[in-house]
Amino acid sequence: MSADQQVFHQYRKLLFSVAYRVLGSAADAEDAVQDAWIKWSSADRSQVADPKAYLTRIVTNLALEHLRSTRHKRETYVGPWLPESILTSSDTADAVTDAESVSMAMLVVLETLSPLERAVFVLREVFGFSHAEIAEAVERSEAAVRQIAHRAREHVRARRPRFAAHHSRQREVTERFFSAATGGDINTLMELLSPDVTLWTDGGGKVRQALKPVVGAQTVASWFAAIGTVTYQGVQPADMRAELVEINGGPGIVFSAPDRVIATVTFDFDADGRITAIHNVANPDKLQAITDGTAHDVATR
Repeated sequence: MSADQQVFHQYRKLLFSVAYRVLGSAADAEDAVQDAWIKWSSADRSQVADPKAYLTRIVTNLALEHLRSTRHKRETYVGPWLPESILTSSDTADAVTDAESVSMAMLVVLETLSPLERAVFVLREVFGFSHAEIAEAVERSEAAVRQIAHRAREHVRARRPRFAAHHSRQREVTERFFSAATGGDINTLMELLSPDVTLWTDGGGKVRQALKPVVGAQTVASWFAAIGTVTYQGVQPADMRAELVEINGGPGIVFSAPDRVIATVTFDFDADGRITAIHNVANPDKLQAITDGTAHDVATR
């Protein structure tokens, strides 16, 4: 491996971590990292004083360009648009900040920011880059970046709870939910769900899913209690397999048929550990990262 390849390899995980949080898509993040390598390998690297900042600038701009070009597709998407789920390593879950910043719930909130606000928020709040470094990366003045960062931070704070249940509590609740759903135990499901819980399902028009959020503990509990009794996407209940895994920094469930991954389910919790939101990704285009089985290290340091 050449010196230039070694430098790029050293920061590759960081570049994916940045790109994924900006884009909400593992496939698009991988494309951005590959394009960053092409730019890096053809650049005059003798003029690069800080490879980390330089590579981060490249991947951020590639991600921004892609996000802007696909904005219309997301606005005209069939049903709710959810980020692409990824398997994560347990190290991520040990770091509360890393786990929260890559959670499905946080990525959904980041979707409500403009592309520039999202990039600035990710670089500043998640990765700790200075305003000056971000200004250079996104080609804005430092004063403008400070304003954008403040606006994005307030926007996110207004939409995310200040406190969430401890990771061990989240795991415990997810395990109980898993057992209750696969066993058809609607009473336990009701106990675990917040009264105003919301279920978001993303089929992308490719598979049959609810086109609007499903709200309320009774309705959501009934939905999941039926899992073991109904045919789903042509798969009989006896042929459906459910597995507890770590998804996007927290406990989640993967549903599989004998020949393919069917869906992922992740959860958002309140401070007491009750489930306030469920994100169900079933669009086949968004399940490739789970199908590949690669656990991503999305640590921020």
